[in-house]
Amino acid sequence: MSAASRDTAATDDDATLSAGWSYIRKRQMFLAAMATPALIYVLAVAVGPMVQGFLYSFENYNLIRPASHHFVGLDNYFALWRDPTARRTVVNTFAFTFGAVTLEFVLGLCVALLLWRDDWFNRIALGLLLIPATVTPLVVGLVFKALLSPEYGMLGYPLAELGLSSPRGLLADPQLALATLVAIDAWEWTPLMALILIAGLKTVPTDILEAAAVDGANGAQRFRLMVLPLLLPAAFLALILRMMDAFRVFDIVFVTTSGGPADATNTLMVYGVKQGLEFFNIGAASAVSTVIVICILAMAAAFIAVLKPGRNRHA
Repeated sequence: MSAASRDTAATDDDATLSAGWSYIRKRQMFLAAMATPALIYVLAVAVGPMVQGFLYSFENYNLIRPASHHFVGLDNYFALWRDPTARRTVVNTFAFTFGAVTLEFVLGLCVALLLWRDDWFNRIALGLLLIPATVTPLVVGLVFKALLSPEYGMLGYPLAELGLSSPRGLLADPQLALATLVAIDAWEWTPLMALILIAGLKTVPTDILEAAAVDGANGAQRFRLMVLPLLLPAAFLALILRMMDAFRVFDIVFVTTSGGPADATNTLMVYGVKQGLEFFNIGAASAVSTVIVICILAMAAAFIAVLKPGRNRHA
């Protein structure tokens, strides 16, 4: 090849490379322009109020006396610690979260294993099972409040007549109210947990399981040594999503028990809403919301610390 030909080829390559980089840059700018409105919306609706609430948590700010708010440091957080009702809400929130998420994971895993096979019956069954997850928690709470009523409820009246619940019903029993709310939450969100776990099971290579069966591994061994490790990413996603949502539970608690009886079902979210909308204590309500965010971040970090070593080991 002559020198002129080599120069011409190099020039063509440079032009092609420049055009390629230009296209990539234009594509990046287009994607950034498409994502900018969503980013602005998230910053304005979520991040902005969260930062403002964090700043309010260090102030004595009451809407009854809006002009008298002033900086008080950590007094709102210390007041939460000294308040026995607030401490009870923390215990209730953690108990509800771990009880509901654990129950939903166990039931969801059982449902996922039953519906693992991809046939028409399982697809129809999964579609029907997802109906509870499409109902808003507010409606679910109202429906179960009526069903569990000891006067006229289809579930509450027979239970009260048979002596299986107190005359006031399950939701009015301080010993059973929180467990009842856990069961209601599990009824609604177990299908979502099952859906995520089914998606994880679909990624498990069937040829590996068949090879293990040929080598003599029984069903329990294949599930424990092969399916569970490969299911960890989907399980991690399901647990994180449900944990974050369950820790912020408000709707079903508010419409069924309003935190009662005797604060047995009072959660951090309900307590914070009462502080802000009933007592107009914005500083205390902001402190509660900050505590909720910190607790969710801590639990998410704990999930990552526990599951990440296992994921790396089986990678």
